[in-house]
Amino acid sequence: MALQLNLLHEEIAQQRQRQRDPLKIGMLVLVGVTAVMIVFYMWKAYETLEVKSQLAAVQHDWAQVEPKVTSAQNRSSELNGIINTTKVLDTMVEGRFYWAPFLEKLSRSVAPNAQLNGFDGAYNADTKALTATVDGIAAGREPRAASEELRQLLTEQLSDTYGNVAVDFMLLEDLDTVVNVAGVNMATARFSLNIKLTPAKGEPSKGAASPAPARARKS
Repeated sequence: MALQLNLLHEEIAQQRQRQRDPLKIGMLVLVGVTAVMIVFYMWKAYETLEVKSQLAAVQHDWAQVEPKVTSAQNRSSELNGIINTTKVLDTMVEGRFYWAPFLEKLSRSVAPNAQLNGFDGAYNADTKALTATVDGIAAGREPRAASEELRQLLTEQLSDTYGNVAVDFMLLEDLDTVVNVAGVNMATARFSLNIKLTPAKGEPSKGAASPAPARARKS
């Protein structure tokens, strides 16, 4: 009887042991998973701290560089503004017509026996064309020929610098006035020249002398 009880007790103990083994295994697995999760989260936390440290270093460096970058951007904007203004001024300067060289060539073309009485001129920046009129008096044995010489000389002078030069008579008539030039009495003629040209230098004018308008000589 005692032996049977011992065997029964042993079977019950083994049965209980078998029931405990899965629980132990489950606990061990749970502990293992927990340990792995703890290690994983610790690693992620370390990576996060490292990233935050790098971010802080970058922010610190940027805080030192930012004023220089901002200053450089402002300077760049100022320089761009200056460049744009310079371009506008260059365009305005390039589009201007300088009258001084033109008037200098005009004065060089006037011989001692000629006198200019009037001048009017205008420059069109859109078409880049100049138009001018010159009024004057020429004296000589043949005052019309003297006026023609002035026209030809003016054409040559202007063609050295400007393009599409055209100098034509608008008016040419003899006067009854006699003037004394270098001790010689000479007849006079009144003329009016129309001048057209462009600032860009072109081929010298090859046009023949324009015929003088037919006018009756004043008696």
